[in-house]
Amino acid sequence: MFDFENPADLQDWRVVNDGVMGGLSRGENIRTDSGTAVFRGTLSLENNGGFSSTRTLPRPYRLDGYDGIVLRVRGDGNTYQFRLRLDSSFDGVAYRYTFQTEADTWVMVEVPFSECVPVFRGRMLSGVDPVSPGKIQQIGFLISEKQAGPFRLEVDLISAYRR
Repeated sequence: MFDFENPADLQDWRVVNDGVMGGLSRGENIRTDSGTAVFRGTLSLENNGGFSSTRTLPRPYRLDGYDGIVLRVRGDGNTYQFRLRLDSSFDGVAYRYTFQTEADTWVMVEVPFSECVPVFRGRMLSGVDPVSPGKIQQIGFLISEKQAGPFRLEVDLISAYRR
């Protein structure tokens, strides 16, 4: 889906910070000379803030028949969420998969669609259908959970997989 070798791979990614709710967190996406993407910034808990995210612009990913997403990432020891959205809306239901990073260590993270939890503004939802891979239109990352301070998540690969 993305390997960031092509500079255009990062053009469709947008940052959404807690400033939409009055918070003061900052985040940005950059592409490294080695062909990876970096989501970095500073998480602030001031003004009821506490999240920074990056996600793709909506488009059909056509993932029918796939079982999940695999990520190759190098983090900072913080906990991140990989997030999916099944529509083109800015706000609404998202599906999250939480993963822990190891500081300065490349890790492979397998995100089974069956383990993605439906949430709305951080709250888990019940009575919501599970992820339908064929409907996925947005993917992204989010950092929250009161992890104030600088953050950095380097992404080398985002790929769908089948069992």
